[in-house]
Amino acid sequence: MEKILLIEDNREILDNMTEILELANYQVLTATNGKTGVAMAIEHKPDLIVCDIIMPVLDGFGVLHLLHKNETLQHTPFIFLTAKTERNDMRKGMDLGADDYITKPFEGTELLNAIASRLRRRTELQYEPVASTTQLLQHLSAQELLETLKQHKPTNHFKKKQQVYAEGNQPQYLYYIIQGKIKISKRNEEGKELIVGLYNEGDFFGYQAMMQESAYQEDAECMEDSVLGLIPMADFELLINQHPQVMRKFVQLLARNAAEREQQLIGLAYNSLRKKVAEALLTMDKKFNDTGNEYTLHISRENLAAMAGVAKESLIRTLGDFRNESLIQLKEGDIIITDREKLATIIA
Repeated sequence: MEKILLIEDNREILDNMTEILELANYQVLTATNGKTGVAMAIEHKPDLIVCDIIMPVLDGFGVLHLLHKNETLQHTPFIFLTAKTERNDMRKGMDLGADDYITKPFEGTELLNAIASRLRRRTELQYEPVASTTQLLQHLSAQELLETLKQHKPTNHFKKKQQVYAEGNQPQYLYYIIQGKIKISKRNEEGKELIVGLYNEGDFFGYQAMMQESAYQEDAECMEDSVLGLIPMADFELLINQHPQVMRKFVQLLARNAAEREQQLIGLAYNSLRKKVAEALLTMDKKFNDTGNEYTLHISRENLAAMAGVAKESLIRTLGDFRNESLIQLKEGDIIITDREKLATIIA
């Protein structure tokens, strides 16, 4: 029987949640303040924690902070429960590492679905002990080991627009794209998005924060339904520490990413609107078009505008100009690049 810890100072809400979860055959532990909740978590090692934010003694943010300092609890699924719906509060909770957010008032099915989803994902993320990788090191070359890690990784399925990780989260995995497309983006204080990286099938991502030993500096989100392989951080560190060739590979990836971002920033600062949109189209074509033939870009106008660093309205007008010039075709929201050479002359 899976064990759920509820931390909530409102006795009526606490009793209601307890009854719902016990009817669903969960073992339920309860605490009425954050300090007691942390102590119970350390003692009982629950499978999942649901925690209110505004509480006496220690609030929900403090609870999550303390749990992440405990090695045995830092990966326990954590769901915030609160009546506060402001974006900044939700963002702060997710940045601290919360897995989900439920706002009051809520239906019982909403609570049950959120818990079931997080427990299911926790099961999917289970992985063989690092000792198995240590044994592999004794028998395989660096390239063979890297391929073995890719083949024997746990996998996780993500929906379109689902976030893989958020800025401020601590890295836990090196991600490998088995299927799908990923965008890496940053937002300013007003919430405006700028896409700073694109990743396709066969690419690794998430390694920069690991190698810098820092939190993520960007958000990662699926541009379409995706399947990702997850290589635990401990395995990745063991691999690069034991094999300089593998370390060199990821250093080269870091250098290439830095050069691409520098070029993007120069373009955002100095290029005209037409150049920004043309460069965004050609960048995506180069990244996702494996055939070299006519290619259809399945991308929202919001994402393309975030890639080009322009307003959505300006992007739409420019795409209309490119269509009139027979550089692209627009079909049911998709973009078909019909004349790469002429597009390239715009940014030359």
